[in-house]
Amino acid sequence: MSNTAAADPRANRPEYVLGAGDDELQRLGLQHRLWSDESNRIWRDAGFGPGQTILDVGCGPGFASFDLSPLLEPEGRLIAIDESKRYIDFLNTEAERRAITNITASVGDAQAIDLPPESIDGAWERWVMCFTPNPGAVVKGVAKALKPGGVFATQEYFNYRALTLAPHTELFEPVKHAIRASWLDYGGDDDIAGKLPRLMREAGLEIIETRPIARIARPGEAMWRWPSSYFEVFLPKIVEEGYLKEAERAAFMDEWARRSEDPNCFFCTPPMVAILARKPK
Repeated sequence: MSNTAAADPRANRPEYVLGAGDDELQRLGLQHRLWSDESNRIWRDAGFGPGQTILDVGCGPGFASFDLSPLLEPEGRLIAIDESKRYIDFLNTEAERRAITNITASVGDAQAIDLPPESIDGAWERWVMCFTPNPGAVVKGVAKALKPGGVFATQEYFNYRALTLAPHTELFEPVKHAIRASWLDYGGDDDIAGKLPRLMREAGLEIIETRPIARIARPGEAMWRWPSSYFEVFLPKIVEEGYLKEAERAAFMDEWARRSEDPNCFFCTPPMVAILARKPK
């Protein structure tokens, strides 16, 4: 464990690194809205469509699930799993409220997928394997469950350290270091996309697409709310866990507020890669 933390952070994180509270649930809703165009592109490239059975790996509260499930109608089905009971309860309650009947959601570990062999037409995950200590197990579980010709579609971080607030400020450096230290101590990997092609091939899948994803956010734009909400929700947590000093958090948030009013500023999101892999027929 990193020397910057006084105790094992996993002891206070029963589900995943960012927690499952109301603040994080709201942040995830905003996050999905801001990135939904990218997820829809990935689903389209993967060929997800009517009549298929698709697995949503690490579905969280189901914001992507609710967008994906209508694409599978009228006879298709979405299987959603997540380790957070609170999120699965939210998903099931919301599905009932919306009268959505083609989603089956249950608590489950993405590293221990136990679906029947060759039972799904495709699988999707976004920012899940970067938080799992054993991403290879996720890939193997998906590969086993895929039918021949089925596609595993992923969106994951690559070289997370490249996220940038421009013009540069030294106040961002301890924040970036603390975020990464917390993430890595939890068993995650902020460079997982670079390892996925090998893991997929070892699981018997063929890579059919590898595409970079990067966004620039400017003050006043909707995407600016993505890093803003992350800093607001997550930085107090890593202060409590000893990764970041409160004075460092406060100084950076003051600077972020100033940057939020500066039209000459921009934020470069962490690089990501969309990877699609197919099970050979």
